Amino acid sequence: MTQGPGAETVGAERMIPLGQPPRTGRDLLLRKLLWIGVWLVFLSSPIHDLLSGHHTTAGTVGGWLGLAVFVGVYLTLVFRNMGTPLAPRFVIILVAFLGVLATLLCLTLGPSWFGLYCYVSVACGATLPLRAAYWAIPGTAGVMLLVGLHVGEREAQDLVILVLLIGFAMTGVVQLIRTTVELRRARATVAQLAANEERLRLARDLHDLLGHSLSLITLKSELAGRMLPGHPDKAAQQVADIEQVSRQALVDVREAVTGYRRPRLAAELAGAQVALAAAAVTADIPAETGLEGVPEDSESALAWALREAVTNVVRHSGASRCTVEVLRRQTLDGPVLELSVEDNGSGGSGKGPGNGLTGLTERLEKAGGTLEAGRVRHGFRLVARVPAGTAADVGSGS
Repeated sequence: MTQGPGAETVGAERMIPLGQPPRTGRDLLLRKLLWIGVWLVFLSSPIHDLLSGHHTTAGTVGGWLGLAVFVGVYLTLVFRNMGTPLAPRFVIILVAFLGVLATLLCLTLGPSWFGLYCYVSVACGATLPLRAAYWAIPGTAGVMLLVGLHVGEREAQDLVILVLLIGFAMTGVVQLIRTTVELRRARATVAQLAANEERLRLARDLHDLLGHSLSLITLKSELAGRMLPGHPDKAAQQVADIEQVSRQALVDVREAVTGYRRPRLAAELAGAQVALAAAAVTADIPAETGLEGVPEDSESALAWALREAVTNVVRHSGASRCTVEVLRRQTLDGPVLELSVEDNGSGGSGKGPGNGLTGLTERLEKAGGTLEAGRVRHGFRLVARVPAGTAADVGSGS
């Protein structure tokens, strides 16, 4: 695909890449500020109350001081706990301090300060253990209702549902974040285990390929050495056998290396899923390929086609959605396997196929296949076809 390179930096310039871990300290700081700053909207009522002039000078100064201390403790608690968690005892002390300070400010300055209990509820849901939060959040709402009996019962009743919902919502968000972190760690562990398994498989294959051959070469070398003084003809036969075994071992190693280098369509589909997800592109990719009876050259050509297509979608298309299909079709020339990659990107400004598509066309032609690529109604589509090798029913891999 020949989308223009100018769109390559569009996705990279997004301020906060959602669904991805922070790559720098700046990204982490922006996420924390955005997440915490959303809740500061509840400060509008206390600030308006202080600016209205309804309190004495001492009351106003005390209100500003208490509000500053409350916000400072809240930000310290939540902001710090989003990184390396604080000690449990310290968290409990700070949450209790927020509750006491909110109660004191509400009793002295009036019902306009009931919004502070929303912050206490958020702090309970965000920093306390799940079981403790299930008790602390209703407790916060109960304390607010008790304070409302002395200050403003109507205002407290209007906020009690919000305090409960916002606190329990925070517990859900925290659990979601923890699950996401665990899934990322699990994915990294699975990748590491897969790499280790591949190393073990390589070691086993090399042992199976070369172990017998090298042992035979060693044995025949010893026999040739013993026969050389008295039986040169027999020694020459052993040397000829050594040459034959060595050549066969070389052929086996070359075949094994070729197999390791050959891309597999199933592996490329999994890699495409990861690459598109990392680029914030919604991917529709088949879970099974249906490659029974397909020649290795055909599978390899389709794997290269998928890699090239996904690379262009990620780098140049600016697409938000990509659909991959693997179809087995019956044609007049025999069964073929068809790979289709379609995105909703803006396409490129190039007037002809790029080097990637040209090389891909040549690779497919060597495998007896064809390539079609071009603009469609809502994006760009690439279709690669290769011989399937054996007759089969028409089906879909997606």
